[in-house]
Amino acid sequence: MSAEFSAEQKRYLEGFMSGVQAGQLSQGLKPAAAPASVPTGPDADHFKAQDATKAAGKKLVDQEIWKREEHPFDAYARLKAQADKGEYPKPPDNFRWRYYGLFYVAPAQNSYMCRLRIPNGVLTHWQLAGLADVAQSFGGGYAHVTTRANFQIREIEASNAVKVVEAIQDLGLCSRGSGADNIRNVTGTPTAGIDPDELLDTRPYAREWHFHVLNDRSLTGLPRKFNVAYDGAGTIAALEETNDIGFQAVEVAEGAPVPAGIYFRLVLGGITGHKDFARDTGVILPPHDATRVADAIVRVFIEHGDRTNRNKARLKYVLDTWGFEKFLAAVEEKLGFKMTRISTEHVKPRKSPNRTAHIGVHAQRQQGLNWIGLVLPVGKLTVEQMHAIASLARDLGDGDIRLTVWQNLLVSGVPDSKVSEALSRIEAMGLSAEATAIRAGLVACTGNTGCKFAAANTKGTAEKIAAHVEGKLTLDTPVNIHLTGCHHSCAQHYIGDIGLIGAKVPLNDDGDTAEGFHILVGGGSGADATIARELWRDIKSEDCPAAVERLLAAYLAHRQDASETFFAFANRTDTETLKRLAEEHAA
Repeated sequence: MSAEFSAEQKRYLEGFMSGVQAGQLSQGLKPAAAPASVPTGPDADHFKAQDATKAAGKKLVDQEIWKREEHPFDAYARLKAQADKGEYPKPPDNFRWRYYGLFYVAPAQNSYMCRLRIPNGVLTHWQLAGLADVAQSFGGGYAHVTTRANFQIREIEASNAVKVVEAIQDLGLCSRGSGADNIRNVTGTPTAGIDPDELLDTRPYAREWHFHVLNDRSLTGLPRKFNVAYDGAGTIAALEETNDIGFQAVEVAEGAPVPAGIYFRLVLGGITGHKDFARDTGVILPPHDATRVADAIVRVFIEHGDRTNRNKARLKYVLDTWGFEKFLAAVEEKLGFKMTRISTEHVKPRKSPNRTAHIGVHAQRQQGLNWIGLVLPVGKLTVEQMHAIASLARDLGDGDIRLTVWQNLLVSGVPDSKVSEALSRIEAMGLSAEATAIRAGLVACTGNTGCKFAAANTKGTAEKIAAHVEGKLTLDTPVNIHLTGCHHSCAQHYIGDIGLIGAKVPLNDDGDTAEGFHILVGGGSGADATIARELWRDIKSEDCPAAVERLLAAYLAHRQDASETFFAFANRTDTETLKRLAEEHAA
């Protein structure tokens, strides 16, 4: 039987529908509207969240509109076309290309920066050598180690943008989703699997999450960026409490409501640039459930994160609005089961990290082997140094290089008998495995030499601070100094013993300014998690080294004893007293 209507049947149906509509109008009813299209496909939940925002009378930010007009992962052909023409992107595409890890950083540099994804910060010697070749062939001949245990390649011309992305994939690495509104590089304990103190090797869990995100497009295009970290309770801190989701390995003692053993404790809402650490939810979970739980958390955020205000679009603000219990209930609804909560009294205390273990020679859990932490000048490596480190790991180590959130790297698996040779080779590179108490904890973001948001030269000022202080003082305990160029706080200035954030310093009433910083004190992480407080505003860059020296001199002169840390001193001394003691030293 034919499915086609005859002309007579069509006229009948048209007349019938007209009659129905006329009847509705005669009764004061509106004609039935055609059903609204319901979003489908991997972007459906994002589109539904956008539609709900607009239905509530709110305006989407530009980035939300750009994502909907053309999803970045549907636009690779246009990226290639721009590269073929040597064209840099306009703002909508500058946002889109960050989905591929490409950041157009003009006016700081008229070029791209490419950021990678390296789960748990571990890569092989041949991958590092390959990245050196990429930086040499298509970049500026150097790379930066970041505060997310990652690499950035800078000074990439437009014509080389796609070449870099594809060359990175040839190495078994990728840059996909490392920028914009995506789940960023997953971090973990840098000594995972080799640490004598760790409770758990974080590498398989970080790797599982890494591939879970890469292979599910519905987890891209979030309201804002999202950070996840795994801490195995090892010797070197992973700073998981600064992430949106932190999984902390803990040991549950006998007598708890669950079997004794190793679990992850779930902490949520860290974003130190907005003055908040991740907070304990009371939830513990078997490590094998970490990816399922993280997935559910992200999906609740996708549905309810703010898509109207970029400054309020992080997970912290959903938690602030809802409270933890409502949020966790929504997560459990996604999971389909209740998560386990236990009192902290059932959890054994974790050993404090060693603040200097990311530098120097340290014995591994494998007898007769060591990791060696190299000092990198505020995270920068030349391609020659990258090749030399790759050769060192291949010849004398186990072949792995491990990046840390402290902007340096470790070479692991070095036998006792080869440590001396390794140290000699490191010195020949122009690097070192030894650091002063200042340089061991010196962290600086890219700054205004390579980032359009930064108000000051962070790396240059950091080097000047270190050189000046080392020439004036001898410190016997480590002091972390973090310099960040803007409010994004990539160098996490709020958790440094001393933190500096870039600022334009007013010079006169005519509006002239100079590069400078606001200086903060008393920040900490881990068991000492504290947001630093402001001490001085508008210090010109050239005056920062002397200001930091005065502050540290006051500490040395007035600490209770040689065991008192700068953190303890700064947090037992009020701001006005700190200023007075520093000025007394200057006088």
